[in-house]
Formats: sequence, structure tokens, C-alpha cells
Amino acid sequence: MTSSGVRVVAAGDHFVLPSLITAALAKEADCAVRELTLGWPLEPFGPVAEVSEASDAEDELIAALAGAEVLVTQMGPVTERVLAACPALRLVVVCRGGPVNVNLEAAERHGVRVCFAPGRNAAATAEFTIGLLLAALRRIPQAHDLLARQGSWAGSSYYTYEHSGLELEDLPVGLVGYGAVGSRVARVLCAFGARVTVYDPYVRGEVHGLRLPSLDDLLRRSAVVTLHARLTAETRGLIGARELALLPPGAVVVNAARGPLLDEDALCDALAEGRLSAAALDTFAREPLPPGSRLRALSDRVVLSPHLGGASRAVAEKAARIAAAEVGRWVRGEPLAHCLR
Repeated sequence: MTSSGVRVVAAGDHFVLPSLITAALAKEADCAVRELTLGWPLEPFGPVAEVSEASDAEDELIAALAGAEVLVTQMGPVTERVLAACPALRLVVVCRGGPVNVNLEAAERHGVRVCFAPGRNAAATAEFTIGLLLAALRRIPQAHDLLARQGSWAGSSYYTYEHSGLELEDLPVGLVGYGAVGSRVARVLCAFGARVTVYDPYVRGEVHGLRLPSLDDLLRRSAVVTLHARLTAETRGLIGARELALLPPGAVVVNAARGPLLDEDALCDALAEGRLSAAALDTFAREPLPPGSRLRALSDRVVLSPHLGGASRAVAEKAARIAAAEVGRWVRGEPLAHCLR
């Protein structure tokens, strides 16, 4: 425990370290901090009771929250059971872009306000998206595997005209979604000289590139399409067999947003039939990626990474600072900046 002010539990993990939260809180408010380390990512997250994407640690969280007024966490399962067992709790701040690990209706019933940390990983995910795109266009992982793992110079076949990759300059690249991540990706692509088009019906104002009125228009014009939409009931399955068929032959698909935006079976069909030349995916319909996934058998045409888009030290530090700033505003009685309840 540190200090003697408002009682806070910093339920971090092996990414957003409890010590990062404690250090950030020290700059914002007089807090008595109890630290708790949850298992993620060394232990998988998943559904816990009625919440999703949480660490299976209700009992540990309830014990740590005894008498606490504030919880700052990334993966802590803030369920009905946890809220009912912690009557002193008044504020939950989730160190991520959305509080999917919080039962919002129960929080409202128990008089608990819920905040989150939007934009914490926008820069990291945008940079990772560009990395995936370059890796897919120039077949970097496949060439590395041939040379470093198999000791073969056969990757030089990628220097033949038939098998050589594409460059971003003058390449038509379509962005589906123009939020914090998509807008950053667009700026970088424009700097490369790509011909950027954007489809996002919810964004007003100027964009980097050319705004198109429909998703179909964007797909028909894109040698590469990269996804940046939020996952909602409306966007689930947004890119399926019909949409993939609109892409020009040899197109590339990149998804570092959410796996269910994309129909993976339809993607695999398009890759296997040669209608798409490559795909680069950091997110999947099921995570971890099942051993029997068809994507694994297409390793010569896909770049796969285990949901690492937001894995930078700066993201963890930003998340702790954003969360601590909310706690500071709450302690001082100021309006909260990112509050849902």
C-alpha cells in the first residue's frame, strides 16, 4: 500500500504493469494503492460469467477490492458478483479502448461509474498495420523462412517479374474505417505515395485520400484493402465472399482491427483459388487461432501474427496515464473525460 488518500486497486497484468498504474496515479491524486497482478497475457483471457475478454480472477479481485473505492484494470472481470461483493467501489477505469470486461448495467445499479482509455493503442496499431502490409506485399516473412530457417536462397525467385511484389507508391489502397487508427494509416500511406481511398459513413470532414460513397466502390478500386472498423452487429461479417469478389484479381487484404469483420472461410477460398494474392492478419474470428485453421495451410500467401497490433511499451504507459488522469478528475470532483456510466 502507498499513501493514505483514496483507496485504489491497481489490477494490472504482465503488459499494463501495476507499477505503471501506481506511478501514474502518484502524479494525479493522493491515493492508497493496492497492487494486484493478473495473469494476462501469460494466461489467456476470455468470457468470465457475463463479461468478455477478462482474466478469470473474480475471487482474487474481490479480495483485493475490500474497502476500495476505485479499481484501475485492463482485464479484471468486473461482473455482477464482483460489484455486489464490493459495496465501497465507486469508480472503475479500464485501461483499454472499451470496457468489455465490465457489466455496465450492473455497474449502474450499484452506483459505479465506468471509464475507459480510448486511443491508447492507435499509433501502435497503425504502425503495425503498415508493417503487415509491407510484409505481405514484399513477401518478407516467406523470404525470411526460406533463408533463415531452411537455409535456402530460393527466395530469390521473388525477384522474377512473375513473383516479385508490389510497392506502395501509386498503389490504390482502400481503407474501411477512418477512426484513430485508420486516419493514421492513411497519413502514412499518403507519405509513401499510395493512392488512398476511404469508406467510413460515420466520419465527416476532410480525409487523407479520396472519400468514396460506398464500400462496393472502394473494393472495386483497391489493390489492397485494410480494415479499421469497430466490431458491431452492423459490421460483423462486413467483408464476405460477395465483397471479396469485388476486389481486382491479385488484391491483398489486411486486418489488424477485429477478426469477425472478415469471413475467414471466404478469404481462404479466395486465396486458394488465386483470386487474392495475399492476406495479412493480426486478428481472427477465434483467438487463439485454432490448430486446424485453413489459414495455417496457406502460409505461402498469408502473414499471421497473434494479435500484437497494440503490443508496444508506449501503449501500456499511455493506458496507465489516461486511466490515472480519470482517477485524478474523479478525486477532484471534475467532469470525467471518458465515462460510460
